[in-house]
Amino acid sequence: MQINLTGHHIDLTDSMKAYVNEKVLKLERHFDQVTDTHVILTVDSGGHKAEATVHMSGNNVFADCVADDMYAAIDGLVDKLDRQVKKYKEKLKNHLHHKQPQPQEIIE
Repeated sequence: MQINLTGHHIDLTDSMKAYVNEKVLKLERHFDQVTDTHVILTVDSGGHKAEATVHMSGNNVFADCVADDMYAAIDGLVDKLDRQVKKYKEKLKNHLHHKQPQPQEIIE
């Protein structure tokens, strides 16, 4: 999975980059078809904001989180993305499960 990290009005430190990479890689644990993730970290008067777009096969997922601390915003963001990725995986699983042909009875 490729992770693109962008900072707006913030200097991205190595520890912050490592923290984002560590957290976002956990999304692959639930769904291995995640191909690309773009994370944007922003600081403004409203607080620290983390937002991300996750590209998967067949779907894109977006989430954002605002908190007083950047690390808390990243944690909240990953939690939201995790729920959405699990939901999409279940949707695919249920959709494929219902499409399987049922064995037909043989009538003589």
